[in-house]
Amino acid sequence: MTQLTTAQQGDFIRDIIDNDLKTGKHAGRVATRFPPEPNGYIHIGHAKSVCLNFGIAAQYKGTCNLRMDDTDPAGESMEYVESIINDVHWLGFDWKDRLFYASDYFERLFQFAVELIKQGNAYVCSLNSEEVRERRGSFTEPGRESPYRNRSVDENLDMFQRMRAGEFEDGAHTLRAKIDMASPNIVMRDPVLYRIKREPHYRTGAQWVIYPMYDFAHCLSDALEGITHSICTLEFENNRPLYDWIVERLITGSRPQQIEFARLSVSYTVLSKRRLIELVENGHVRGWDDPRMPTVAGMRRRGFTPEAIRRFCSEIGVAKNDNLVDASLLEHCVREDLNEKAPRAMGVLQPLRVVIDNYPEGGTEEFEFANHPQNPGMGSRKVPFSRVLYIERDDFLEDPPKKYHRLGPGREVRLRNAYVIKYESMVKDPKTGMVVELHCTYDPETRSGPPADGRKIPGVIHWVSAEHCIPAEVRLYDRLFSIQDPGKEEDFLKFMNPDSLKIMENCCLESSLKDAAPGSGYQFERMGYFCADKDSSAGKLVFNRVLPLRDTWAKIKNK
Repeated sequence: MTQLTTAQQGDFIRDIIDNDLKTGKHAGRVATRFPPEPNGYIHIGHAKSVCLNFGIAAQYKGTCNLRMDDTDPAGESMEYVESIINDVHWLGFDWKDRLFYASDYFERLFQFAVELIKQGNAYVCSLNSEEVRERRGSFTEPGRESPYRNRSVDENLDMFQRMRAGEFEDGAHTLRAKIDMASPNIVMRDPVLYRIKREPHYRTGAQWVIYPMYDFAHCLSDALEGITHSICTLEFENNRPLYDWIVERLITGSRPQQIEFARLSVSYTVLSKRRLIELVENGHVRGWDDPRMPTVAGMRRRGFTPEAIRRFCSEIGVAKNDNLVDASLLEHCVREDLNEKAPRAMGVLQPLRVVIDNYPEGGTEEFEFANHPQNPGMGSRKVPFSRVLYIERDDFLEDPPKKYHRLGPGREVRLRNAYVIKYESMVKDPKTGMVVELHCTYDPETRSGPPADGRKIPGVIHWVSAEHCIPAEVRLYDRLFSIQDPGKEEDFLKFMNPDSLKIMENCCLESSLKDAAPGSGYQFERMGYFCADKDSSAGKLVFNRVLPLRDTWAKIKNK
């Protein structure tokens, strides 16, 4: 797979790397990694980290590993591992043979912990979690030492081995680092390094009953893999002293350096994994790949492209402070990409039947349509035309205003790439009063040009042949939340957008779409960008709206 990068723009992380290369740190090597925890699907925030880590590795001709930080068996699974692998590949990146798992290092991590005990830098603590919390202190008060802090090295080694052997119940003991209970950084107040947890691991099964904490395993996994620059988000900034404390005591030679950058927040969505899990498990969405979700799988299913996501990540750059990025920027990147590459087609979402009275009964013909008006290389297609058509219901008004340039009494419109038609009469449902059918006439002389008498036809509308069209379900997706920053709300679910999904039945698509493969994207003329969904079958097409042609939310906000 070709290695793809984001724009190689300057930022403070690259400044650090440039300086390291000048001073010869790490012997001129640059090695990064993307280390997700396999307890959920990755989202747009992870995509930013993917692009940053792989992009830096490519720019500096270094390496980037993919590593599953799978040290907490609760909630981890191969489903999530496989989804992460698929999503990172889809985004355009390749780690070659450098796929690693923290669980591969469990034995070595255990031996590292033993070494800390022998150094006198770790001890087995028999306080329960609540007692540990009570003794931790606060930002204004120092913590209190555990009564087990001064156990002998031999006793600690014996108890740690017995913890591994499964002699104790969950929560009975932990292994803690012996650092400083008076440290102004609460993270450094004798943090827990290992805990007893009788939970089968998706890879190692019941082999282990003690598991390393993330802060212990992560930095040592970086070191074992020869990572030079451990790039993470700002919530780990307070943990950096612990990261350095561990590697300084256990690793000789080149050591990884932790660098933090601002995590990505996008308006009108939530990126907290806990909240995404809540959305999925409580049925507020249709799974991790629901097209309203900010997951990579959801965006892919909706019809976003990897190129657009990479461009978005490049546009927002790398910052030191957290900020809320407007979802419109991501949507703009998607529109720009699809505008260039999406073939055009015609789809009528709310069909209104039109009978052309003076067109021959049973007659059909074909019109040539460019697949992309600005890209002749994308070729063309034949679109059938017949006496009975469907147009969009919004393209007809009984009492149109003066500047309405579509169909109405006494009005003419051009059918896209076809004839000019003129309204003659309508048929209404006697029970509802709704217009159900229009009768029109066509001007045969307008097939290949404007009317011979020079009259102006101000409007152009799309259409499909009733005889040849393909029935479809179209799902109109919109933003999942109705407020800009739902992540700040405790009861975030009450701000879910009730219009985030509208299902349109009985839509009619032009016949060229009958074999549209899931994932293939199109611009439905005048209607927006759409993508064939995996729910499509031989008997029924299903399309997702990727985005409307224009940012309708900007109009709403400007009102």
